[in-house]
Amino acid sequence: MIKKITLTLFILLLLTSCMQSPEETPTSTPVPPATSTLPPTPTSDPATPTSAAPACKDTAVLIADVTYPDNAHVTAGEKFTKTWKFQNTGGCPWTGYTVAFVSGDRMEARDSVPVPETEPKASVEVSVDLIAPADDGSYTANFELRNAQGRSIPVGTESTFWVKIIVGEAEDPLGVRGRIGNCEYTENPELVQAMIDLVNKTRAEEGRKPVIVNDKLTTAAQAHSLDMACNSTKSLLHLGSDGSYTGQRLAKVGYTNSYYFELLGVGFPQDAMTEWRRHEITWPAVIDTYVTQLGVGYVYSKASRYGGYWTVILGATE
Repeated sequence: MIKKITLTLFILLLLTSCMQSPEETPTSTPVPPATSTLPPTPTSDPATPTSAAPACKDTAVLIADVTYPDNAHVTAGEKFTKTWKFQNTGGCPWTGYTVAFVSGDRMEARDSVPVPETEPKASVEVSVDLIAPADDGSYTANFELRNAQGRSIPVGTESTFWVKIIVGEAEDPLGVRGRIGNCEYTENPELVQAMIDLVNKTRAEEGRKPVIVNDKLTTAAQAHSLDMACNSTKSLLHLGSDGSYTGQRLAKVGYTNSYYFELLGVGFPQDAMTEWRRHEITWPAVIDTYVTQLGVGYVYSKASRYGGYWTVILGATE
């Protein structure tokens, strides 16, 4: 049996008020109209509270590092501009919001930069101007998104986002930068491990057993993420740039079990998981009882449409 899973990527407020008029109790002795003093009729019963509209929810996700992906190589003293692309996933319009430096290597960053006004569900690009340090090494500057009141807004599951650069001949901590033709890309084992941990954490919360890494599934997943990143595509039919389907790619790496699921996503691990949780097709795959193994692929290309591309393949024991 073959299961092929497709991923389909991306409140009503009731304002009520209560009004109650007091009952009038007639007196036994009529009062002449000329001397009558009637109390004013209240507009609402003070004993009955009126309901207020609930505050809008303020959330965001980081869609892509538009420029300078993690561990980009920069010349000592070089001026450069880091740009992120965010989506306003909450219900609050972003007016007066800022991106603020909070910790790490400042690299001449301003305390904060304004975020263009952004309506709910819309996306926006925000840039900060930086200067690389004069000495060779690896440097990280951490930033956060703040609302007009200065409160930090989480981006996905993270409280901060960052700029990570390498100056000079310092060793690349990931060591996985590459090029295919005109496609420059970066892989990130740390993010891959974070995704593996998140899948198993999610399964545990649903009472499912953990899955273990399978080398064949990993090879197929990484190859498809690279294909998507370098061709700036993410087919809802899970087609590769060569027209291949998931099963054909699995056969190519020697994976023989016909029970598998392929999930595609973008953003941070939690962003991808959030999307999978929303859909009735992909969520059952994440928590499927019969899968025991997985392979995770992640590739980032700053020239691509979405930046970073996820492929997670869940399968049964061969």
